[in-house]
Amino acid sequence: MAAGIILALTLLVSLTGLWIAPRLIERNLFRPYWFLRQRQYWTAIGSALVHASLAHLLFNCLTFWFFAFPLERVIGAARLTALYVLGLAASDAGTWFRHRNEPEYACLGASGAILAVLFASIVYFPRQSILILPIPVPIPAPLFAVCYLLYSYYAGRHPRGRINHEAHFAGALAGLAFVALTDPQAWQRALHAFG
Repeated sequence: MAAGIILALTLLVSLTGLWIAPRLIERNLFRPYWFLRQRQYWTAIGSALVHASLAHLLFNCLTFWFFAFPLERVIGAARLTALYVLGLAASDAGTWFRHRNEPEYACLGASGAILAVLFASIVYFPRQSILILPIPVPIPAPLFAVCYLLYSYYAGRHPRGRINHEAHFAGALAGLAFVALTDPQAWQRALHAFG
C-alpha cells in the first residue's frame, strides 16, 4: 500500500509539473544554498516528487516498481515508508553538504530514496533479476545496482540538467544501513546466499 501511494503521488506531481504547471517543478527544486537561508524546507520532499523529463520519471518509477512492491510485502508499509524517507534524507543531507555554498545549484528527483529501496531489496532478495527492454535477458539485481552506481558516478562528473546523480550513493548506503539496523538477520541470509 505504501509503495502504491508513493508511486501514485510521484507520478501525479511529476506529470503535473511536466505537462501542466512547469512552475511546480521550479518551486520544488532543492537548492542547498537557500535551504536554510530562505527556509525552503519543503523542497527536501518536494524535489523528490518532481522530475526533469518523462524519461527520468519513467526510469525512476520503473526501478521503484520492480523493487519496492516485493520489498513491502516482506518488511511492511511502515518500514518501507521509513526506508524511503531515510534514503531521501540521506541523499538531501549529502547534497546539502556538498553544494551548500553554491547559490546557483538546484536539483530534483527521487533517485536517492529509490536507491535506498533498491539496495535494501537486494539484501532481502539477493538472487532477484530485473528485465529491461530491449535487453533480452534478465539482469541480476546486484549487477543492475552496481551498473546504476557506475552510471551515477559518470553522470555526476558530467552533469546535465538538474538530476541529482550524486544523491544515488547516499541513498544506496542508507538502504544498506537501514537493513543492517532493522533486520541484521537479513544481511546474514544475503551473505549466506552468495557464500
